[in-house]
Amino acid sequence: MTIADPAPPATGDAAIHHTACTLDCPDSCSLEVEVEHGRVTRVRAAPPEIAHPLTSGFICSKVGRISRHLYGEDRLLHPAVRTGVKGDGGFRPVSWDDALGLIVQRMMEAKATFGGESILPLSYGGSNGLLTQDTADAILFRRFGASQLARTVCAAPSTAAALGLYGKMAGVALEDYEHASLAIVWGANPSSTGIHLVPILRAARARGGKLVVVDPRRTPLAKQADLHLQPRPGTDLCLALALHREFFRRGDADLEFLAEHATGVDELRRRAEPWTFERAAEVTGVPAPDIARCYDWYSGASPAVIRCGWGVERNRNGGSAVAAVLALPAVAGKFKVRAGGYTMSNGAAFRNVGWREPSPGTRIVNMNHVGRELTDADPIQGPPIRVLFVYNANPLATLPNQELVRRGLAREDLFTVVFDQVMTDTAAYADLVLPATTFLEHDDLAMGYGAMVLHDTKPVAQPVGEARSNLRVFGELADRLGLLRNDDPRSEPEWRQAVLGGERQRRLAEEGLVLPETGRRPIQFVDVFPHTADRKVHLCPPSLETESARGLYAFHSEPGDGRYPLALISPSVPQTVSSTFGQLRPGQVPLEMHPDDAAARGLGRDKPRVRVFNDYGEVRCRVRHNADLKPGVVLLPKGVWARSTESGTNACALAPDTLTDIGAGACFNDARVQVEALAD
Repeated sequence: MTIADPAPPATGDAAIHHTACTLDCPDSCSLEVEVEHGRVTRVRAAPPEIAHPLTSGFICSKVGRISRHLYGEDRLLHPAVRTGVKGDGGFRPVSWDDALGLIVQRMMEAKATFGGESILPLSYGGSNGLLTQDTADAILFRRFGASQLARTVCAAPSTAAALGLYGKMAGVALEDYEHASLAIVWGANPSSTGIHLVPILRAARARGGKLVVVDPRRTPLAKQADLHLQPRPGTDLCLALALHREFFRRGDADLEFLAEHATGVDELRRRAEPWTFERAAEVTGVPAPDIARCYDWYSGASPAVIRCGWGVERNRNGGSAVAAVLALPAVAGKFKVRAGGYTMSNGAAFRNVGWREPSPGTRIVNMNHVGRELTDADPIQGPPIRVLFVYNANPLATLPNQELVRRGLAREDLFTVVFDQVMTDTAAYADLVLPATTFLEHDDLAMGYGAMVLHDTKPVAQPVGEARSNLRVFGELADRLGLLRNDDPRSEPEWRQAVLGGERQRRLAEEGLVLPETGRRPIQFVDVFPHTADRKVHLCPPSLETESARGLYAFHSEPGDGRYPLALISPSVPQTVSSTFGQLRPGQVPLEMHPDDAAARGLGRDKPRVRVFNDYGEVRCRVRHNADLKPGVVLLPKGVWARSTESGTNACALAPDTLTDIGAGACFNDARVQVEALAD
């Protein structure tokens, strides 16, 4: 290439800069950043005149306190090679030239001996923009012939469902929820992620609208709701099918809309038929009168909107559950009006955005099976993994079957590179660590997947230490390996052109943010339509039907054999973005447990230490009573670091590496555990 990182603002007196957040959150907030002597001193919401409308006024506390992440003791400052045992975290600094040379050497050696597929790039790009994911890194790994990663740890089942039914149609703008007569927030907790929806929902209720929350715990939003349904984890499918059955049974289904805009209507009706309110109540644990009340409110409301979150997908029935939830507005006839329909990911508001490096046709590794691949727990197709390049991810803290992942990372014959901003749990097992810039220190393009907006972001602070951007590091590695072509992008402007196209690039340069061509607040089936071949909703798409072993909408009953009676959930929390910022959490993170479940195990407040366990592993931590949980459900937050539990393990140590019915996604909420007291 070779791309040099852009020059950040000059050091000196305090200055104010404007940018946007690229972290894994739907809102994509516009930010105002105060910088002094090259260092961030304050971050707050950008003023209304330059912010996009959804996020002006306030931002989350995580980003407001991001200087602790930027300048904390865990920040990686220099490239470094391992000096001790894997997992101990002993490293010595080396130069960037030596570090990149070592990577090239080990990649070439692995390819010569085992083939290119012995190299596995492991990344998850939820907190990265359009320049820092699938650009120069795709050129490097795909052209080198490395194994490919199926990023299935999150959103794979929901993406498959949305594509199958609607071709990933843009959803209801979050700002429009204020006008909804009824909003159902299903499997989402905007109090932790996507916080700007909360005041909008409050405004809707102030105007006389109703709010229904579907979640196995009594979240802050559920406490404000007019109705809270608490299904057992893994049973959302039954609840949604019961609502479908009632629409068809009572004659409330919008048959005129379905005849014009949908296929698979009769098949959906047939599959929903067994799910009476009474049967759904028995399986889900939601009282039948509450299901009936939800039906009455939803069937009679207009406009009515469903906010479907990613909590719905994290189980064996996850893909079918999302499909059943997203099908409800079509069956109920809720489209064609503002604030009527559904919202999941609004990334579909932008089309033809992104770099497209062709697939080399090499082996594809499911992210949820990385532990198996690294340990040969199952027979694998192709050569063993000998080089692992981890970036934009912290797999030891976020992938299921954590102890199997740990065993794989501890292999002495595995050369592991971790390219990150801080010394993560995964980085402690690396042979080489590389310091990465944060979104405040490099160029990027931030596209919201809740807010319909695309930001141009520029570096506002000096990179800490010797940190470098993804674009620069992967570009130089590709250059050293002779993988670049004459027509490849060679600078940030050229990459913007390649990712965006000329018109969007021009608009970004002039305006700093752009809105989708359909407008900021499209109406479904008026301004936007399904991106299926026939522009219709496919309620039982053949692609999903063949992917699911029992067929779409088939319910898989409770996992396990009864030895582990408690369902463990691991939702997002306000303190972290997945595992990002996990190093900043003080003290130990407790297991949360309903008082009745604690009492049944003799876990009074005088017995605060517990062991949470199943056949996959265990977590030793403290316990905290939480009456907001459904009895039979326990909670350990998502993305907890080793330092935050007594055992150095987290909920991933208890999560199976089984896969969802469609999309081959993660089944974190299928973890079934037992809890017992530990002696003080």
